[in-house]
Amino acid sequence: QVRMVESGGGSVQSGGSLRLSCAASGFTGSSYYLAWFRQAPGKEREGVAVLWSGGGSPSYADSVKGRFTISQDNAKNTLYLQMNSLKPEDTAMYSCAARTSGTLYAYEWARAQKYNYWGQGTQVTVSS
Repeated sequence: QVRMVESGGGSVQSGGSLRLSCAASGFTGSSYYLAWFRQAPGKEREGVAVLWSGGGSPSYADSVKGRFTISQDNAKNTLYLQMNSLKPEDTAMYSCAARTSGTLYAYEWARAQKYNYWGQGTQVTVSS
């Protein structure tokens, strides 16, 4: 059974940094997509970044390009999101997600319904 558990959220001032972690376990295949999403109160869930287990360049939302970096440590089965130059508008509940079968195309990676496993989320609050 796939299990995903996030950690690393917290409160930080504008311009600061945080690193989120997502401990993932239970994957039975070698090909999967791992992503970070976020949802602020009153807003729709937004895809932040995604990577494919087989390599290649990650994809990012325009709002975080150049500030956030998604990465994976295969030895630790952990997904990371390094967030730098944080802004108040980055405040949200951040969740990791996995798609464990099928191909995820570039135009659809940010669609939450394309992922079949989710973590419980970790809160990030950025104050001005």
